[in-house]
Amino acid sequence: MNEAKLYEVIRAPRVSEKTARLQELSNQYAFEVSKDATKADIKAAIEKLFDVKVEAVNVLNVKGKNKSFRFRSGRRGDWRKAYVKLAEGQSIDVMTAKV
Repeated sequence: MNEAKLYEVIRAPRVSEKTARLQELSNQYAFEVSKDATKADIKAAIEKLFDVKVEAVNVLNVKGKNKSFRFRSGRRGDWRKAYVKLAEGQSIDVMTAKV
């Protein structure tokens, strides 16, 4: 897999209170990934980009919310999230990661 394809699969790390807690407790990291990415694609991309060993990948589709702005209603887009569990003793610095 070439490097351009890796960056298409992994869009951005998702940082929140929940994901920070996951990192501390179970060594899991959350990423926004492309809609057509498979678990195998995500695992290969994370291992190559960050030079870590991935144990498991869980993927879910997030539905976009309905929002209104100045009396107009609209809809945010749907997206796909991946939770990646790393091997014991490995970590990713998501604050400085350039994805």
